[in-house]
This record gives sequence, C-alpha cells and structure tokens, in this order.
Amino acid sequence: MMDHMETAAKSLVSRARRPRSSPPGPILGIDPGLQRTGYGLVVGLPRPEACQLVEAGLIRLDPRQPIEQRLVELERSLTQVLDSHRPAVLACEQLYAHYKHPRTAIIMAHARGVILALAARRGLAIINVAATHVKKHLTGSGRAGKAQVQRAVAATLHLPCAPEPDDVSDALAVAICGLRMHAADLRAAGAAEGAC
Repeated sequence: MMDHMETAAKSLVSRARRPRSSPPGPILGIDPGLQRTGYGLVVGLPRPEACQLVEAGLIRLDPRQPIEQRLVELERSLTQVLDSHRPAVLACEQLYAHYKHPRTAIIMAHARGVILALAARRGLAIINVAATHVKKHLTGSGRAGKAQVQRAVAATLHLPCAPEPDDVSDALAVAICGLRMHAADLRAAGAAEGAC
C-alpha cells in the first residue's frame, strides 16, 4: 500500500473468509475528508443483521498540498482499495452543512465528489447515508457521540477494542448501515418480484 495509507492493527482487523451464503462482495464505507479519509469494508453473514470486518484503514492526505493534488492522491488510494476488494456497493456519508462551519462542508464536497465519481465509473451501487441516520441505526440515538459510535461498531463486529481513529470507526459505521440498507432493498425487491 502507499505510504499515506494505514490499515488498522492486525489484532483489530483480520482478512475474513467470505461466508458461502453472504452477498457477492464486501460493502465499502467511506468517511470522506481532505486530510483523513476513513474506509471500512464489511461483509454480510447468513444471520440477519450480522456482518464481519474485512478491512479498515485511513488514507492520510498532506494538508500542505493543494486541494487538486490531494484529490488525485485520494482517488489513487481508493482505486487501490477497490482493486483489492472489488466491492459491489459503496456507502458514503452524506454532507451536512453546519451553519458555523460552511467552509468544511464545501471542502468535504470536493472529496465526496471524487469518491462518488470513482464509484460510478466502476458501476458500483452507491448508498448515501446521513450521519444522524448512521448514529441512530447503530446506537438508537441520532445525537450519539463518537465514543458511543465506536463502542457500537466494536460490538457489532465483535472486535476486541474500539476502532481508532474516529475516521475509521465512522467509515465502518457507514459500511454497516449501508450493508443493512442494501440487504433491506434486496429483500424488498425480492418480495415485490414474488408478488408479481
């Protein structure tokens, strides 16, 4: 992997063997940023709502570089992840604009645009997930703090400790939520097909 990419420690992340009756590939969750972009891959298990960690990591981008260079590096690094794991679905955190920090939303939109364009070029299904929806789905509260989300991710994936940094746990939370949303969509499509 490139120098600016980090994968979580081996005690936390092991490459999981794909269960026979799971979806065709892992779902990639992304927490976009122009300094740090977290990514996490999870795969569904035969039990409802169950999933397993495949890999998680962090893409660090040099804040001293111009935005356009960071976007190029982000695309290269994500291409490496996509080539390694071949997910069929990408779940990405939606933008939200906090009135005190509109510049942050604008800067994040650059990273998100590169991520979505890369996914679309590869024909991946794209699931956009609001951060409040992810928090509510995992913890029961749309206002949950970072520590709560980390604990919920660790519990859901049966990890020995909470994933760090926040960018990685947020990406895994997005992946888990995206996996469950995708599974629900597939069930609904199957039910609609059966009703015809």
